[in-house]
Amino acid sequence: MASRIKICGISTPETLDAVLAARAEYVGFNFFPPSPRHVSFDQVAALASRASDRISKVGVFVDADDALIGAAVEAGRLDVIQLHGEETPKRASELGARFGKPVWKVIPVSSAADIARGGDYRGAAEFILYDAKTPKDAALPGGMGLRFDWSLLKQERSGLPWGLAGGLSASNVADAIAQTGAPMVDTSSGVETAPGAKDADAIAAFCSAVRKA
Repeated sequence: MASRIKICGISTPETLDAVLAARAEYVGFNFFPPSPRHVSFDQVAALASRASDRISKVGVFVDADDALIGAAVEAGRLDVIQLHGEETPKRASELGARFGKPVWKVIPVSSAADIARGGDYRGAAEFILYDAKTPKDAALPGGMGLRFDWSLLKQERSGLPWGLAGGLSASNVADAIAQTGAPMVDTSSGVETAPGAKDADAIAAFCSAVRKA
């Protein structure tokens, strides 16, 4: 079975249309203001209306409070809450209960110990997304085109569904899937011409490469 696909950081109608045309399963909307991919509530409301029910809509949050998450869930008609900060298993569980949405937790990876942390979220999150750990002084927690040692995923024992992110593009995603067997792959910077500037042709190429893997 082909890996599922998430294209993250979509912020314009044109690039949303490209994601829909390429038949990705998930689209990610970023609610972290420092990010060049950040969307306002008005923007996401228009995008959600355009997408309708043709794709699952994922909201990406970094240590956000309940008020921001609630407003985003409503405006974007979100199907999934993705946590990309320091959120604990307790916090993940509370958010799932409060908003009645599946919660995905991003685990930043640079070592086998990081992979082992996925198991901490069993019973608290529905899905784990392993992403490359960014430098300590980085302004953003992801979306920087970094990748980690995929062989570390041979030690994945969380017991949860999981996916792979970090530096994925059309040129390497087939290799990533071959090495890891990732059931889902997620890209953002890998389909951009500049930070936040998605490219329709790159989105199509990425989705095609995943389905041929």
